[in-house]
Amino acid sequence: MTLPLIRRLIAVSVLLGAAVPATAEDAASRKLHDGFDGTGFAETGGLYYRKNAEQKAGTATFQSVEKKVGTGALELSVRPLCKPDSEGCSERAEIWEETALRVPYDKGVWFGFAVKFGDPIPQDDHRYLIAQWKREIGPDAEGDFSPFLALRLDNGRLFATIESNYQPGTEATTEGGVATCAGGQAPVWLRPEANQMRSLIAHDDQWRPVEDGGVFPGCTDKLILTSHGNPLPTPDSGWIDFAVYSHPGPDGDGRVELFANGQWIVTAKGFIGHNDHGLGENQYFKFGPYRAAGAGQWTLYYDDFRRSPDCIDVLRDEAACALVQ
Repeated sequence: MTLPLIRRLIAVSVLLGAAVPATAEDAASRKLHDGFDGTGFAETGGLYYRKNAEQKAGTATFQSVEKKVGTGALELSVRPLCKPDSEGCSERAEIWEETALRVPYDKGVWFGFAVKFGDPIPQDDHRYLIAQWKREIGPDAEGDFSPFLALRLDNGRLFATIESNYQPGTEATTEGGVATCAGGQAPVWLRPEANQMRSLIAHDDQWRPVEDGGVFPGCTDKLILTSHGNPLPTPDSGWIDFAVYSHPGPDGDGRVELFANGQWIVTAKGFIGHNDHGLGENQYFKFGPYRAAGAGQWTLYYDDFRRSPDCIDVLRDEAACALVQ
């Protein structure tokens, strides 16, 4: 091997070492940002459009018409590709974090992004997600593991859920057809057959307790919610800027902080996420339209993605960050 070739290989190794963290612990300290102002993903953002069968229904376009900050934003759309009656088929246009940049499952990290719903906004009773946080799933894992944190749409209402391993709950108190939980307990949908339970942690002010909340008929003291008096914005309100602190804790020490448009929405503490055999060591975040087999085109716009171990880089509000420390 010639000396010039050796030098080139060393240079490449140094560059790769600077770009790719040596460990997941190193990745947790990285600060990421992408304003989607160019014609592709920024190197500082650590994002990519995943190419697989489910993503064939989706498109990702860097455009400059709809934007919140800067000169551009990302347009993500899905079109009908699955047969309407197909089971297990989904349509996605999701953006993922680079694998080497994923944060350990037992670490807390802040995520931020802005989203705007394109017209028409789906109004049907269907599964729609706009962002989700998951644990890595290894080849030996058995089961279908839902995201431990998700921002969802159903019947035109925006809401957020937390998933964890199943534990027995109690039936909610019902008055006038409206189910309520006492003492900060979370409304929950118990699914023992899947070893999962899904808790409702926040929703917009158009939420209907009976029609929309009926899927959460129980209560769990395994996830305690502190509401800060602010609902989620409605999907038709324009750009919504989310700031989220994600710290899974399948053994009970988890914590989620949710902000929207600078307003503190909810704090959730307790059992967050899964600890089944075969699951990976890291958490990962992905955003973009995801639905089961659907009709019509569904479009979302995203801008100003950021991720950091430090609140101030994402929430950008010193006083608010001081409150959540």
